Formats: sequence, structure tokens, C-alpha cells
Amino acid sequence: MLHTLMHFKRHAPIDFEIAVITINPQSEDFDPSPLKAYMQQLGLDYHFISEPIVELAGKHMKKDSFCAFCSRMRRGLMYKTARTAGYNVLALGQHLDDLAESFLMSALHGGHLQTMKAHYVNNEGDVRVIRPFVYVREMMLREFADTSELPVIEDNCPACFAKPSQRHKMKQILTQQESEYPNTYKSLLSTMKPLMSIGLDEATA
Repeated sequence: MLHTLMHFKRHAPIDFEIAVITINPQSEDFDPSPLKAYMQQLGLDYHFISEPIVELAGKHMKKDSFCAFCSRMRRGLMYKTARTAGYNVLALGQHLDDLAESFLMSALHGGHLQTMKAHYVNNEGDVRVIRPFVYVREMMLREFADTSELPVIEDNCPACFAKPSQRHKMKQILTQQESEYPNTYKSLLSTMKPLMSIGLDEATA
């Protein structure tokens, strides 16, 4: 996503600045520090935020899953960093596979139809959140990363990857479905589009 935004910065008829945020949850199994040298090489405004999220989850997490607790913590840290640095748009890298998995988890375990929004403004009204890759498959992004030899840091949620999670199970279900019905993600995208754009009119008004 960063390289896509850099491309648009060079060629799009609008002017905008780019900064990068990495949240380090201080897990023994996850080390994003190699990104520091890469961001320096690109010459970008880089914010490497370390927070003991794994430790805090053990102390303060109640009925929520670790994923939900970690997501709230990371989002709060990103909002705070954006405000402090003077940025008003937060671009997140979730792709179509992520949205499909969230949709199934919500429907099967939450009892309602919901997925990640493509665009919205946070509750405080000072940060606009966008997900530029909501129509893009994970395999396409991985292929680009491999071809471009990008410094990929695997397992961005190590505590979840250490044991089977709901999201991992949804990924397995979707993989099986797609092997039998190749149009699975195309159909899911059509189903999710109204959910992805909820709040869009208010956000752009």
C-alpha cells in the first residue's frame, strides 16, 4: 500500500504528504524493527511506536478476544500519532480477503451483517480512515511484495497466529469454498459493498 500511495503522490493531480506508522506490540515472536532502515532508505516520515500490548492484554483483557483488544489498542495509538504529527487521514492496508473473513465472523459468530468499512471518519471527527485495497486480493499483494522484494514482516498479530483463531478458521473455509466455487470472492464482494459504504455519505458531506 505504501508504494501505491507513493505512486499516486508522484502522479495524482492532488498534493498530499505521506508518513508511516508501525505499531510494535512487544512480542517475542514479532520483530518489525527491520522496517526502520527501509523507511529511512525511502526518506519518509516514520513513526515506530512500541507498546506492551501483549502484556497489557494479559492484565486488562476481559471477555474480548486478544484480536479485538489488540485492534483497539493499535487503532488508538495510530490516531494519537496521526494527531500529534498533524496528519488527518489514516490509510489501512486490509484487503478483500480480510473483509470477507470479517464478514463471515460477524455473520456466523456475531449474528449480524457487518464488515470493515472502506471509508469513514473516527468518532472524534478528526481522522478520516480509508482502506484503499478493499477490492484487492491478498494473493495479488503477496505476489507484488515477492516480485518487488519488499521487506515483509510476517505474522502481524503473533499472539493470534500462535494458536488457531476465528479469522484463521474463516480463511480455511473461504479457501475451501473458492476451490469449489471460483467466484466466491466476487459474490462476497457484491454482498458486502453496501456494508463497506455505510457512513460514506456522512463522511464526505
